[in-house]
Amino acid sequence: MRIIAGSKKGARIFAPKGHDTRPTSDRAREAAFNLIGPVDDATVLDLFAGSGAMGLEALSRGATTAVFVETDRDARHAIDRNLDKLRLSGARVIPMDALRALAAETAAGRRYDLVLVDPPYEMFSSLQNGLSRYLPAVLADDGLVVVETGAREEPELPPLSKRTSRRYGRARITLFQHNVEQ
Repeated sequence: MRIIAGSKKGARIFAPKGHDTRPTSDRAREAAFNLIGPVDDATVLDLFAGSGAMGLEALSRGATTAVFVETDRDARHAIDRNLDKLRLSGARVIPMDALRALAAETAAGRRYDLVLVDPPYEMFSSLQNGLSRYLPAVLADDGLVVVETGAREEPELPPLSKRTSRRYGRARITLFQHNVEQ
């Protein structure tokens, strides 16, 4: 795995060992950021961060801060190693369940320009209601939520509206935003 673009373009990153973490492929990550567009000065929340590849990519591309939320100790260790190796600042790692972290961020009134959601594919349907409850509160008015699921899954996160959804191999990348009044 490597960083696709930005100040750390081409740098290899660590991934946790084992099969518990499924890093977003370079191809899917590149496609996601092509859909997202520029992230200069963005604040990023990376839920189910795993190796941190998506949040690291955002920092490399100009995001000012990234909060990585991950329960797995080995994955958090990989994120810390990647942050040290890439010498990226503006990052914080939260060792907490994603829904609990969202509840805490909501209670603290924090808002993010970009929220990355990449749970284990088989967990998404059980998380959908909790995500729908908290994501609108932590998403900046003009922010985006990027959800990675299995290719056959069609995620919904009401009251957020779907901006686009594309398949990339076994993955689906879906972007959501606040409802835009016509």
